[in-house]
Amino acid sequence: MTAPVVAGVDGTPQSLRAVAWAAAAAARRHAPLRVVNAFGIPDAFTGETIPPQDWLGARRRESEAVVREAVEVAGKQPELVTERESTAEAPIPLLLRLSEDARLMVVGSAGRGVLGDLLIGSAALALTARARCPVAVIRGGERGGEAPVVAGVDGGPGSDLVLELAFEEASVHTAPLMAVHVPAGPESTRVFTGLLAGWQEKYPEVVVRRAIEQDKARERLLEWSTRARTIVVGSRGRGGFTGLLLGSTSQALVEHASCPVLIARH
Repeated sequence: MTAPVVAGVDGTPQSLRAVAWAAAAAARRHAPLRVVNAFGIPDAFTGETIPPQDWLGARRRESEAVVREAVEVAGKQPELVTERESTAEAPIPLLLRLSEDARLMVVGSAGRGVLGDLLIGSAALALTARARCPVAVIRGGERGGEAPVVAGVDGGPGSDLVLELAFEEASVHTAPLMAVHVPAGPESTRVFTGLLAGWQEKYPEVVVRRAIEQDKARERLLEWSTRARTIVVGSRGRGGFTGLLLGSTSQALVEHASCPVLIARH
């Protein structure tokens, strides 16, 4: 079975935009879309084994309505297979578990619906740092045409996955790819050049440009995000930019980028 694209929704406008993005991503990859909402609140009812039935029923109905609206948005993609789930589990544990079998996890950039404080601060970083698949955080406005997919790489061990995702994203959108490299040293530049050549051979239809930035990775990527269709970076350490997750660069991108951010995770 093809691994699904999973969209976590909470009823906010941002999450509906994330569902639309996820549906398009699933359709282009010929993958099913799984729309999920978790309304559980851990330890909300201290001393009780289960919450009151009136609370549980109301929250479940609200959750089902959120999922139903999101599925309607996803239904604008023709021939898309869509699954849905509304559960009393806690949001972050649920999404982390689903990430083990997902092709891609997609969430909105902010919101306080029935997913609670999912995508502001520590919860967002928990998901992007611990998921077992790539995570897309949908931010900014829509850009089409010649807006590039931007890949941030430094030649470290995770750079291959960053470029793989970036080339796939560029290919399915028929978009150019801008490979932005901040060297960690002479050897990293050689590694970057070799990896880039390998993926260019696999995706000959993708027009590739490159930019060498000497420092200030966070500022440079935020600048690129104002012109990019999507920005793709590594998940931690030397996966994209050194110390990207869980550091200041990742937090800046997740919270302030002007386009969707795709975090490359195994």
